[in-house]
Amino acid sequence: MSFLDHVLQPPSYGWQDTAGKLIKPTKKEIIREFINRLNVFKDRRNWLPFVSWLKVICLIPFFFIFLIYFLSWWTLLATFVYSMIIMGTHGTIWHHRYCTHRAYKFKNAFWRFFTQHLTISVIPEEIYVISHHVHHAKSDQPGDPYNAQAGFLYCFLADVNHQPIAKNLNESDYNRVKSLMLHTGVPANSYMQYRTWGSYVNPTYTFVSWLLNWSFWYLAFYLMGGHALACSLFGAAGFWAIGVRTFNYEGHAKGKDKQREGTDYSIEDKSINQVWPGIVAGEWHNNHHLFPKSARSGFKPHQIDLAWYYIKLMNTLGAVKSYRDDKNMFYERYHNPYLQSKEQKQEVEDVITP
Repeated sequence: MSFLDHVLQPPSYGWQDTAGKLIKPTKKEIIREFINRLNVFKDRRNWLPFVSWLKVICLIPFFFIFLIYFLSWWTLLATFVYSMIIMGTHGTIWHHRYCTHRAYKFKNAFWRFFTQHLTISVIPEEIYVISHHVHHAKSDQPGDPYNAQAGFLYCFLADVNHQPIAKNLNESDYNRVKSLMLHTGVPANSYMQYRTWGSYVNPTYTFVSWLLNWSFWYLAFYLMGGHALACSLFGAAGFWAIGVRTFNYEGHAKGKDKQREGTDYSIEDKSINQVWPGIVAGEWHNNHHLFPKSARSGFKPHQIDLAWYYIKLMNTLGAVKSYRDDKNMFYERYHNPYLQSKEQKQEVEDVITP
């Protein structure tokens, strides 16, 4: 078995059957797995996915406080912009293009830290990064941690059921996990600590970082707009934290074949380019599957890419020292040949049609 075949903790219902076909668990099986994997009393090594959802639970009251006490046109606008654009774009900039794909490099650790904490902290880097490497290696195949063909709930609860790293890695494989994470600046457990906690990251770092990040942003928002703004934007972060868990299900067309000729060129998977995620977060998902290491995914003129604009700006300011941009390669390998083929077909039709 390759490293990516066993780096993630397999669910109790398994990835595939004896014939190699995707196992599609029932909703009951998925929910049972979710509850078991959040049980820190049964196994303390469940602590990281538990903390991931604990953050969501802690953010939900802010959303209701916003609705009950602070709902106005300006807080509604701020909530919309923060949840739909700022949180989403930051997820693309930090978790997706830097932490997972290393599409660009920071000048120093300060700018990395600055970018990491640009928004309210919600998603643990470890849960996102390692599983996303597996996703790209096994897109829409058995073992893909958020395989849309297994249904909405399979994807929505994937951060608990499918994305945590395995708890029984040998030291060599754990070192490979470390090699995929060290550039993020998140400090690593030793192998003995990993055996104790079942994770790359240590609980102490996680809780201290969480406390400092939330304290800083609540104070900053309070100074800008009082409790009204602070509660509204923390509520917006909670709204995003739930909504983002639906993205891969939608971004892979709910497991169906919905790719469009001339729009989606990565045909080895079911990923599609969607206008809304593209505009608000730079997630032109099919483009990304073609060139996962590119710091830009919005290749065509109409494909707005706010994440790329941030990376480019930081490069101009000297905070980002290098990046990879595959726009020209996209046109050379895919878009231009498609247009040429389309023109040739039209010429043939013109000749045939009297």
